[in-house]
Amino acid sequence: MQPQSKSLARLTPLWKLATFAGAAAITLASSSVSAQAAFPTKPIKIIIGFPAGGPLDQHGRLWADKLGTALGQPVVIDYKPGAGGTIGASEVAKSAPDGHTLLLANTGTMVINPSLYKKISYDTIKDFVPVARTAMQPLAIVVNTAFAPKTIAELIDYAKKNPSKVNYGSAGAGGISHLVPEMFEKATGIELTHVPYKGSAPAFNDLIGGQVQMMAESVPQAATYAKSGKLRALAVTSRTRNPALPDTPTLIESGVKDFEVVGFYGLLAPANTPAAIVDKISSALKTIIEEPAMSKRMIDSGADPAFLGREPFGAFLKTEMPKWAKAVKDSGASVD
Repeated sequence: MQPQSKSLARLTPLWKLATFAGAAAITLASSSVSAQAAFPTKPIKIIIGFPAGGPLDQHGRLWADKLGTALGQPVVIDYKPGAGGTIGASEVAKSAPDGHTLLLANTGTMVINPSLYKKISYDTIKDFVPVARTAMQPLAIVVNTAFAPKTIAELIDYAKKNPSKVNYGSAGAGGISHLVPEMFEKATGIELTHVPYKGSAPAFNDLIGGQVQMMAESVPQAATYAKSGKLRALAVTSRTRNPALPDTPTLIESGVKDFEVVGFYGLLAPANTPAAIVDKISSALKTIIEEPAMSKRMIDSGADPAFLGREPFGAFLKTEMPKWAKAVKDSGASVD
């Protein structure tokens, strides 16, 4: 019996150690859950990598205050413009993964820039946790009012008869307003000439002035100019017509088969942000976006409500990246 007693004596400390370890793990897990349940503990900062007043800013301001009310802390928007949104994205990627610093980004920032910039300080998939896709945003093909073509068919015919003589402006090389016309060229077999600007505002000014004949820009800005009579909208790039331009046909309706290219807006957090915190923000945002009044405000602004939660938004990003990578490669655009 004595050998058995010694054996038990040797095992007892291991048993106690296992019990202590299990208790410690439960305590740590409980503390983590408690901390996440308490979130947020201070104001939430949403960083936008573009200047105030742009389409992304307008979109975020539609629901930022409501998100703050839902979460119990103020939501403030902070602008970090520059380098096509990469400066703001880089800052968020390096922020504490506690849910208090988020990134409101668009197609360019998350799925175009990684292929466009030779040196980029963030990885869309590795350095961020998707929180929610908030909206999809088509572009509109707009032309100068003195430009002869009144329809997409007429534009295509004119461009084929006058190769490279139709100039289109963009907000910068490699951005969505550059790549969509590149896709349009390939889909229709025409040749256009790209004139890049430092932002959409100067591009619009030259389009209105006639220095360029065409642009592809986000519906909110395009609709504003079209409704005021300063420009003419020929088509939108979504599969269905946009309520902000109800009388403007889609490119598919206009005879460009299967042409559907739509940008997106979405909220992301730094990598390693706890799933419970991400889901808490995502759930609150879903409730806000699905409110009829909010949906109408978004639609009227040209951004179609298109909520996706954490995992579906992550899957969406992974499917978008190769599509835009090909568009960047085909365009030959590159930024050092």
